[in-house]
Amino acid sequence: MNFTRWSARLPGTQRRAAARAEHPVSPDRRGEGSVPAARAEHLTDTSPVPAVDDLRVRDVLDRVPSLVALVHGPDHRIAYVNDAYTAAFGSRPLGAPARTALPELDEIGLLPLLDQVLRSGKPRTVKSRKAPGGRSYTFTCTPVTEPAGGDGGGSGVLVFATDVTDHAEAAERLRASERRQRETAVTLQRSLLPQELEEPDDLRIAATYHPGGTEAAVGGDWYDVITLGGGRTALVIGDVMGRGVRAAAVMGQLRTAVRAYARLDLPPHEVLQLLDGLATEIDANQIATCAYAIHDPNEGCLVYASAGHLPILVRDEHGTVRRAAEPIGPPLGTGGWMHASGSVPLGPGSTAVLYTDGLVERRNEDLDEGIAALERALAGASGTPQVVCDRLVRSAGVTPDHDDDVAVLVLQHPARRGPQSELFRNAALDLLGGVEAAPRARAFASGVLTSWRFPPDLHDLGVLATSELVANSLQHGTPPMRLRLRRTDRRLIIEVTDGDDHLPRRRRAEPGDESGRGISIVATIASNWGSRRTPGGGKAVWCEFALPKPANA
Repeated sequence: MNFTRWSARLPGTQRRAAARAEHPVSPDRRGEGSVPAARAEHLTDTSPVPAVDDLRVRDVLDRVPSLVALVHGPDHRIAYVNDAYTAAFGSRPLGAPARTALPELDEIGLLPLLDQVLRSGKPRTVKSRKAPGGRSYTFTCTPVTEPAGGDGGGSGVLVFATDVTDHAEAAERLRASERRQRETAVTLQRSLLPQELEEPDDLRIAATYHPGGTEAAVGGDWYDVITLGGGRTALVIGDVMGRGVRAAAVMGQLRTAVRAYARLDLPPHEVLQLLDGLATEIDANQIATCAYAIHDPNEGCLVYASAGHLPILVRDEHGTVRRAAEPIGPPLGTGGWMHASGSVPLGPGSTAVLYTDGLVERRNEDLDEGIAALERALAGASGTPQVVCDRLVRSAGVTPDHDDDVAVLVLQHPARRGPQSELFRNAALDLLGGVEAAPRARAFASGVLTSWRFPPDLHDLGVLATSELVANSLQHGTPPMRLRLRRTDRRLIIEVTDGDDHLPRRRRAEPGDESGRGISIVATIASNWGSRRTPGGGKAVWCEFALPKPANA
């Protein structure tokens, strides 16, 4: 094949030839452009310097370190391969079709690209393809046309490959490092989340966490369920701004602090107030959103406070969804704000959803539209909390490649009917009068525990605990006073409330003391006990006893 006729048609060759014809350059002028004028007088060699256009194309291509191949015709028959190509893949027979003679191009999927270049007449480039032997190349395919009357079969394609192995390996090392960092952050994030959710008596709960896709660094989303005792449950969800290990570490510190503050059994807004100060101490430049809620089965509502977090959604037993939007304070770490608590009904048959912004926030979409879509999905979601959780995630279009972390916490207050309802009972007595209220409370407790068919030993312990709690309230509390007995399928709860907000504490009574032993007795005989201040002023002191498991359990 006449290579010079092909070289004359390479891109740019005709333009340079036309330019030389229109603007001839003298040898003297060409020499002036070859070296700086200041050094010209020291040169003794006056031989002419050849121009690039005077060099044979084949001589140039044979010496370039890049791989060059020229193919022609619809079968891409080999017209030329340079020395670098031969050194990389071995000698190739001229005139043979590329599919059989250039298997390396077929293996990396370049033959369809040659067809496309031949049809379109436009150059194409593919970056960093790994060829047989392990080297990586960037291939540029450029169309070339043989002059009319040639015997080369018409149009062809010049394949030019640059070795980019070092760049590809560096990029792969960088990607591997980023993957390791992300895996570290995801592992840290998951290890800081609850491995198993606590299971309250009165609620059914499910949660899920989806880290962002492989191109997104893990964030600081978290959730938690904390049983407070006395039948109450705290539910938490939050989101630390930022990504990576730092966000996950801050999340872990906040989650640990929430659990510690929850043990104080404070109202939701006071917990957020403490968290706000702690977030500032951890990192003044790091902010986080958080929603903290408490469910009390005796009140039939969810009391909550929000620090810049998205509103809790609640669906009642009839399928109506409402948004608990107020009150909402600024995010944690901003300081100088007094948070407030609100409440939303959560009766039997209701479902509540706490979530982070990754579930509802999308680029180029209003956030309220995402929340409204979640409301519609919740209205049509039914089944167990886990089923509802999965349906909400699917309806939001969350996939493994999602660009943000997603945390969802779903809780249900089951509507119990039939035999199941017999395992959840309540009884209450207002403590009126003076010291005579104590024997009335003991008699009331004895009758209730008998009607609930408790075994004799548990009956006696319950009556004793009732007597001590009521006596403590009569001695140290103020009216109004109230005794409440509650049973679930797992425990007996005894609670006494009064109008004094001074919380009792367990102390060691000296032999000569006539008082100070009541709380110690309760703490000894009960499975758990505690006290808290009530929202309207006053306090509640409670204890609980674990019920024996049924014989067939």
